[in-house]
Amino acid sequence: MSFTYASVVRTAALSRRLRRITLQVDHPETLGVEPGGDSAVGVYFAASPDSPGRNYSVRHHDGALIDLDIVLHARGQGTEWARTARPGDRVGLDHARSWYRPDPAADWHLLVTDLSGLPAAARIIEEHSGATPVTAVVEVADGDDLDYLPPHPGVDIVPSIGTGNGYAPSRLAGLVEALTLPAGRGYCWFAGEAAESRAVRKYLRGRGWTTAQYDITGYWRFDSEDWDARFALVEDRVLAVYERALAEGKGDKVASEEFDDELERVGL
Repeated sequence: MSFTYASVVRTAALSRRLRRITLQVDHPETLGVEPGGDSAVGVYFAASPDSPGRNYSVRHHDGALIDLDIVLHARGQGTEWARTARPGDRVGLDHARSWYRPDPAADWHLLVTDLSGLPAAARIIEEHSGATPVTAVVEVADGDDLDYLPPHPGVDIVPSIGTGNGYAPSRLAGLVEALTLPAGRGYCWFAGEAAESRAVRKYLRGRGWTTAQYDITGYWRFDSEDWDARFALVEDRVLAVYERALAEGKGDKVASEEFDDELERVGL
């Protein structure tokens, strides 16, 4: 059990669309925040694992203090919490995890994200050693959203402004397919809308990439309410595919891919 509590110690507006919430974790050793660049935790707004919650990237981590940079939307429980949080407020924390595992044999890296993954992308860029060239495909609502990303001489930004993010159709998968990829072995990290994540993964697999060469995560899903209703009708069937893959020792990444392939087969 990794559940613990935390207190809000300060808040700050970073931009029109990003707000930083700094938390002091009661028992950081219990939570076990991971060191990966896209480290994330589940935040429960009413300080109970049964209360509403959302997953957020850990932008900075220093002992018991963690910074969460939260993208503000027009509405939603997470946005309401981020806008109204004050020092002294209590939350619950759980499910510390990360997905970013760069292939050590990669000659170059590709980062692909929309607003939902912007804090994780910023941390990955900030912590990048510079030894490996990086291209970052970033889909944002407005040009000033890009100012949040730290400058880095080894990172080339390919922006898409005004697309995706629930405002318009996403271009992430199309932009990845249009790239002239460098020679040598690549590694891709993706964080964004789930349908785009599927398209990017299928494209890379079609180019012969192995699972060691990418970590692709759908952070959110367009039209999620309709999708959830349809998923409920086939939940047992598709979860059985995931559980069977784990039981066969295939590992979480392969099991997740087989789960997503089954979702596609049933029209989700």
